[in-house]
This record gives sequence, structure tokens and C-alpha cells, in this order.
Amino acid sequence: MRIDLNSDLGESFGAWTMGQDEALMDSITSANIACGFHAGDPGVMRQTLALAKDKGVAVGAHPGFPDLVGFGRREMKATPAEVHDLVLYQVAALAGMAAAQGLRLQHVKAHGALYNMACKERSLADAIARAVAAFDRSLILFGLPNSELVRAGAAAGLTVAAEVFADRAYERDGSLTSRNKPGSVIHDEDAVVERAVRMVKQRDVVAVDGSVIALQADTICLHGDTPGAAALARVVRRGLESAGVVIAALRT
Repeated sequence: MRIDLNSDLGESFGAWTMGQDEALMDSITSANIACGFHAGDPGVMRQTLALAKDKGVAVGAHPGFPDLVGFGRREMKATPAEVHDLVLYQVAALAGMAAAQGLRLQHVKAHGALYNMACKERSLADAIARAVAAFDRSLILFGLPNSELVRAGAAAGLTVAAEVFADRAYERDGSLTSRNKPGSVIHDEDAVVERAVRMVKQRDVVAVDGSVIALQADTICLHGDTPGAAALARVVRRGLESAGVVIAALRT
């Protein structure tokens, strides 16, 4: 058994610091780096790429809606053409900065509201998949298992990775529980570790209503913007390794 551990990083902006990037790099195998629309700026992008290179962590683009104030978590009315262009712009920007440091992107993972909307709306999913394929067909596209996003990626000829969230609650339909609802983010370390191991070994998760949802798990997201994120990532990694799971980037 093998799993990739990813985290959303590079989300600081100007004088404002977000997350525990350096400490998280010791536990994860893939970094999703913000590209300046929902968070991040050119300097932060460059610094995060350099840190990932030093730690041997694979890098990917983390494009979001142009919404710094709302951190990309507010839904926006955007046409598929607009989504295509904003994703292509952000992926190309990070890829260029990565190339300047001798790095190549491994994957693309949409952020926040853009990710959640595309997992349900095929037109937006297709727009993201087309943008990624237009730039580099070797890039892996992340999405929720059984979502429109992974289906669109496969239809576009991309390699897709089913992403699961050990620290997030799930609805019966396999979607993530809205962050506006109590209990949407799970903070208990033992519970998160138990869920992570179950996702990898049993390929399922218990939803908020008690139902069991079958899922494919290629990569587990460990959020970098929650209190104690680095400590939780260390515990999750140890728990998975103790259960006999190999932790490795999707392409090694």
C-alpha cells in the first residue's frame, strides 16, 4: 500500500503569514503552491518552490478564484472560458518560476470554491482539465473521488489522482461538508489518523450521517492553515507508516 501526502502551501501574502510551510515539508510528499490569485505572491511562490526543492517534495500548482479577501473560498460566477484562462495563467506562472529553479510541476490541484464547484459542475471541470492539458498533458489533475473533476481529467487524457481529506467531514454524496457547518474540520489527532488509515486500507470513509462511502485514495490532503497543522501531519504520517503504508509522491 502506498499514498501521497499533499498540503496547500505558499499561501502567505506580502507581510501577512499563513501556515507552517517549512515544518509541513518534513511530513508531506507533494506541495500545492498558491499562484497569487487566492493567496501567495511572486516572492512567496519562489521561496516555497525553493523550500520544496531543498526538502525533496514534489510541487504542483494550486490555482484559485481571484479573491484574496475571501481566500478563494467564496463561490464566483465565472464562465468556463474564464475558468480555463485563469487556471492556465496560474499554472503557467508557477511552472515558469519552477523552471527557473530547475523544477518541473508534478500536478495541478484547484483551490477552495473553484475545486468544490468543479467537482460538481462538469462545464467548470472540463474548463480546468482543458487548461491543464493545453499547458502540459503530463501533469496530474487532483479531484475528489468519483467527481466531475476526475472524470473531466480522464476524458481530457490526463492522469488523475483521487484526493481524500482525513481532517474534513464528508456528506453522504461524497462531497466535503461546508466549512460553514460545525464539525466540518476534524481536529482530534487520533480521529484523523484513524480516518487516514481507513481511507488507504479499507478505501472508505464514514459520512456525517453515519453512512459508509466507498472511495479511491491516491493522495491525502493535510491542511496547512489549521492550528497545529505541522504536528498533525507528523502524527498522520507516523500512523500510516505504522500501518504498513508507504508514503511517496505520485511520481518518484
